[in-house]
Amino acid sequence: MDRGQFSSKFGFIMAAAGAAVGLGNIWGFPTQVASNGGAAFVLVYLILAFCLAYPALMAELIVGRATRHNAVIALPMLTDVPLLKLGGKVVGIAGLITVAVILSFYAIVAGWMFASALEPVLTTLGFTQYGQWVSTFGLSRNIVFTVLFMVATVLIICGGVRQGIERWSTRLMPALVVILLLLIAYMMTLPGALKGLEVYLVPDFSQVFDGGLLVSALGQAFFSLSLGVGCMLIYGSYMSSKENIVQVGAWVTLIDVGLAFVAGLLIIPAMYVAQHYGVEIFDQNGQLLGGDTLIFKVLPSLFAQMGSIGVFVAFAFFMLMSLAALTSSISLLEVPVAYVVESHNVERKKASWGIGALITAFSLIIVFNFEALFGLVIAITTRYSQPILGIFFCVYAGWVWQRNNALTEIKKGNAGAQHSIFWAVWPWYVRFVCPVFILAMFIHSL
Repeated sequence: MDRGQFSSKFGFIMAAAGAAVGLGNIWGFPTQVASNGGAAFVLVYLILAFCLAYPALMAELIVGRATRHNAVIALPMLTDVPLLKLGGKVVGIAGLITVAVILSFYAIVAGWMFASALEPVLTTLGFTQYGQWVSTFGLSRNIVFTVLFMVATVLIICGGVRQGIERWSTRLMPALVVILLLLIAYMMTLPGALKGLEVYLVPDFSQVFDGGLLVSALGQAFFSLSLGVGCMLIYGSYMSSKENIVQVGAWVTLIDVGLAFVAGLLIIPAMYVAQHYGVEIFDQNGQLLGGDTLIFKVLPSLFAQMGSIGVFVAFAFFMLMSLAALTSSISLLEVPVAYVVESHNVERKKASWGIGALITAFSLIIVFNFEALFGLVIAITTRYSQPILGIFFCVYAGWVWQRNNALTEIKKGNAGAQHSIFWAVWPWYVRFVCPVFILAMFIHSL
């Protein structure tokens, strides 16, 4: 069976960066910054992203390209020991389940973004009643836009690696960057933006070693890079052997972290611009408002204060969020689709629509039981499942897989890899440092 392959380094980087760059960067990162001491969180996040998330990312990419399979098949291929083969299969299946559950709540949030992007358009065109409907939290709106977003995701995945994932990633990612930079340029001209910039960029070093901040920063790094669930492993399996995998992985991490940082340059100053216009941005404890309150109340209140230009800014902002969500959702859906296509020989379109329908059904169960399930599934997947699976991926790449086999794979695109700083550090780093730190922070979070 022809698995497909990315046609160029640019295509792979855009696809993998798109997988990494999602709501976790554009929404999650700035709101985490707002909730965790501003610049202190930024500093810790940047350190952890490169010191822990990047080595874990490389573990997935290298294993993926070496085995040319999904995680359920790939991890057992790293060993001849029956018990470890079984363990690898269990980790792969756990990753499949986790990624499906992540996409089920992700589709709901992405639907909100898409609906919010339509609101200023409908209102401007005179369809005020419909504009109010798409901007108001409600059962019917959540159902409609969750389904619409999942259909868009499935349609892209149906196209396969080149005509689906790569084709759309190389269009969506540049559009996302352009919209983000234009919004930042405009926001910086408004009163209050410089105060927000100071909060964002000047750290309070007394908070750097706060346990809660460290756990939040690590969770943010893992979630934003889509680690521990096989997304990067499956993308690595589609990468050409001619590419320098270490260099490409560094680019993906750099773009992901860079765009999260740049998104903060928009969101945090925007909060202080909102304060200048009389919008409340602090809670009763004096903390900056974060989460859905920031995105769906504070910022829309700011856009409303801007007059006619606020309509365009609101549309651009929520389109930015929608594009970020879509680039991530296609990588999430590709994980179970690739497994069904490869392991059960199902035609790609059938697998895409079938799995898409199952995930949509679970999304609707969450929608109908929102208060009980929404926060629960987010906590289980991002706070618990992803870090635990991340540890196992590191163990299999660092301990189970023979070192020489890993080096052979890295050398395919970089003949002198054994003499590089990366090879001097990565093998023991992914063996000892990554699992120990991830485990320590996971235990602290409990």
